[in-house]
Amino acid sequence: MVKNRKVFTSQTKAKVFLETIKGLRTTGELSRDFGVHPNQISKWKKYALEHLSDLFDNPRGPKTDGDTELVNELYRQIGKLQVELDWLKKKFDRID
Repeated sequence: MVKNRKVFTSQTKAKVFLETIKGLRTTGELSRDFGVHPNQISKWKKYALEHLSDLFDNPRGPKTDGDTELVNELYRQIGKLQVELDWLKKKFDRID
């Protein structure tokens, strides 16, 4: 018999994390109440604590490499379209 993995929403993970850092209940109690293995709760807590500072990063901060690549590609396309437009303008000026 094949068991399907449980898939937890990010909202559920956040609830478990908040309950964990409150410290009012043990990991075992949270595990039982939420139906999550204690090791998984520990992993979620570790991940959340490592990435908590990302919530407060400046959204107007430096762009990622993916953004600069996208911007460069878009500028390339704009340049290509501008050349095509200039060529069409010259072509139709001769016809008139």
